[in-house]
Amino acid sequence: MAALKLAVAPEAERDITEAYLWYEDRRTGLGEEFVRAVDACLESIRRQPEIYPVVHEAYRRALTRRFPYAVFYEYEGSIVTIYARDPDKWHRRLG
Repeated sequence: MAALKLAVAPEAERDITEAYLWYEDRRTGLGEEFVRAVDACLESIRRQPEIYPVVHEAYRRALTRRFPYAVFYEYEGSIVTIYARDPDKWHRRLG
């Protein structure tokens, strides 16, 4: 399967930014490490979206390494849509 295009929902972008700021506030540089972990997870999803488990209807979840952060997404055709990280948030957002 060819690599797919990622579409990141605005809510997911906010989640990532908030988590970055939280980690960076704990220790300088930790936020950057977090972003690298999320980027690696997103790249893995983009390359092979079907390897992660379905957790709700057609929605899947991938976990980042080192950080307790989950990426919830769906894919259809050639686009992967990234939604949110927080289980309560994704459940409300996905319906």
